[in-house]
Amino acid sequence: MAEFRLPKNSRIGKGKHFKAPSDATNVRRFRIYRWDPDTADNPRMDTYEVDLDKCGPMVLDAIIKIKNEIDPTLTFRRSCREGICGSCAMNIDGTNTLACTRGIDEVKGDVAIYPLPHLPVVKDLVPDLTHFYAQYASIKPWIRTQSATPPDRERFQSREDRAQLDGLYECILCACCSTACPSYWWNGDRYLGPAILLQAYRWIADSRDESTGERLDDLEDPFRLYRCHTIMNCTATCPKGLNPAKAIAEIKKAMLARRSL
Repeated sequence: MAEFRLPKNSRIGKGKHFKAPSDATNVRRFRIYRWDPDTADNPRMDTYEVDLDKCGPMVLDAIIKIKNEIDPTLTFRRSCREGICGSCAMNIDGTNTLACTRGIDEVKGDVAIYPLPHLPVVKDLVPDLTHFYAQYASIKPWIRTQSATPPDRERFQSREDRAQLDGLYECILCACCSTACPSYWWNGDRYLGPAILLQAYRWIADSRDESTGERLDDLEDPFRLYRCHTIMNCTATCPKGLNPAKAIAEIKKAMLARRSL
């Protein structure tokens, strides 16, 4: 898959302007990043005027309307429309978020929409998440046990142990936090980033998992964990209101506790 790299000294082009119908009275302009790997053209910003009286309230509603009624060449990801799948993660008005949960009325002026930053672009608003998902697979995100599975029941947890997973299991792997993290921009090839580290701590904190030592060993690396500089962009941008920075701090505390034994 070709990786998008903006040529040196080039600029994003102005692009096309699609006007709203002449009888529209409640018009909002959406400026959307466009890039097609099948052409040699630089990326551009196309402008679409949308009649909000005939559109749903969310930014995703407007994008779908644009594709269905104005410009069928626009490319983006979406699925659940309920803030659960993370497919429609993109940069809206300068913030990484989900288009399905960002209200149009939350943005002042023209609505500027870009793909998630600092990732290769597949096309238009679609980033390449291949490396992100490979990093997720590297932490082995499943319960790892050595003891025999109980023959007549599940592996139970107390209510208190289950509560330790609150604020962790809700992560939908939308990549908003990781792509907002400067440390991930600079060292994304080796640093796991806030989303993956939050997921790693989710299994470290799970009382049913019996591989805590191995998981910590896998993270004991100058780059995989310790490139976090507590910038806090991850927590500020998470559309689910989670705190990846806290999860990373908890992993570091677990590392220190093990060393002191």
